[in-house]
Amino acid sequence: MIAARRLQRTFADGLIAEAVEDLWEPWMRYADQALEDEALLLIIQQELAKRYKKSKTRGRPATTAEVVLRMMLLKHARDWSYADLTREVRANLVYRQFTKIGGGKVPDDKTVGRLGRQMGPEVVAKVHDRVVAIAREKQIATGRKLRVDTTVVETNIHYPTDSSLLGDGVRVLTRVMKRVSAVAGAAGTKLRNRSRAVKLGVLAIARASRNKPKRASRN
Repeated sequence: MIAARRLQRTFADGLIAEAVEDLWEPWMRYADQALEDEALLLIIQQELAKRYKKSKTRGRPATTAEVVLRMMLLKHARDWSYADLTREVRANLVYRQFTKIGGGKVPDDKTVGRLGRQMGPEVVAKVHDRVVAIAREKQIATGRKLRVDTTVVETNIHYPTDSSLLGDGVRVLTRVMKRVSAVAGAAGTKLRNRSRAVKLGVLAIARASRNKPKRASRN
């Protein structure tokens, strides 16, 4: 059964809350207020309920929507892996209190990873839209602009050697000058395309560098 919140608290929850009340970081308190929003929890609950038919009302209690939402936020705020996330939450009372797990059992990294991957781009977009709406309601931001950080992703590019950078520069400059010539017409000096000669030069440098014998190491 997928619930929005864990309604029944335990005696350990109260002890943890009292012990770490003054240890929260400032951003956690602001985030805690925003994450209490029912609309946010509903977005996560509805997505989690799609895993199995009638899982919203039947079956054993599963990880609640508020725990999933708060653990995902903590993961991205700390830039942790799923294994790091579960280990840190298990060991830290402040994180237990922030994620609303309290004295309960922390989901293992495989479970959290599976739940996190279920939160696809559409769900993330809905969460972002709701967060912006909350900020506008509380007059924290106007909501006209959103600045986000990006993740560096490895891509298939050539190694930036000096010769290859020279070739790239000539190629780009030639392309720009062709556009200028198309606009300016016959005015000025006629453009001479050196791209082929530069390309042959870059290939010659590359062949020479590959065939260059390695220096013998000195003892």
